[in-house]
Amino acid sequence: MLAAERQARIVEEIHRRGAVRVIEFAQMLGVSDMTIRRDLDALAQQGLLDKVHGGATRARSASTEEPGFEAKSLRQQPEKEAIANAAVELVSPGTAVGLSAGTTTWALAHALRAVDGLTIVTNSMRIADVLHAPPRTDQNVVVVGGVRTPSDALVGPIAVSALAQLHLDIVFLGVHGMAETAGFTTPNLLEADTDRALVAAGRRLVVLADHTKWGTVGLSTIARLSDAHVVITDDGLPGDGREALAEHVDDLRIVKVEAVR
Repeated sequence: MLAAERQARIVEEIHRRGAVRVIEFAQMLGVSDMTIRRDLDALAQQGLLDKVHGGATRARSASTEEPGFEAKSLRQQPEKEAIANAAVELVSPGTAVGLSAGTTTWALAHALRAVDGLTIVTNSMRIADVLHAPPRTDQNVVVVGGVRTPSDALVGPIAVSALAQLHLDIVFLGVHGMAETAGFTTPNLLEADTDRALVAAGRRLVVLADHTKWGTVGLSTIARLSDAHVVITDDGLPGDGREALAEHVDDLRIVKVEAVR
């Protein structure tokens, strides 16, 4: 198979599935992992896809783009894990915790399993599955209902109404983008409403966002930068992002990512 034909197959599969791993491409096309990585480099340079840890996803585009959970879960995996490990240090046994839907908060959910006696409220079935997985813990998990989005969030009036009745010690918010003027944003209007209700239910807001979120602006604002008590991001954050967040946020925590990006 010629390189051009192979790369066309890669783009077609990415558009069909949203995300594919290198090992899957290699097996599908009968070539080495290194060949696939070179193909992904070439296609990424043309803007036809986004390279991520272990594979590729559809190229990011407009403010209304909403990738599925699987596609997002492949992006910035080492960064998300480092952010989650830093975030879990903010949680004490017996705390009432809110977790928005998202792949960074999903990573945090794995770490939270080690903390005793938590009550965790989430609008994500993916996060609930992590917290209910064996071996079972002594945590109480509350899942608010609603309409399911492409990113596997449960959103809408039912979720907003349920969250309005709750009082949480700390809320961890994952976001689609963050920028100085737009604040923390999402491409989904219903998800923005639900996330705002979750933020309002918490006494303390912690935003979890890897460096690629800086400068990305979704359709709807969830909160201003200054609404966050803590922002945890990674050391890939550019200088203008560091300056803006340091100016607006009381506590900016930048974690070092050891893995090669």
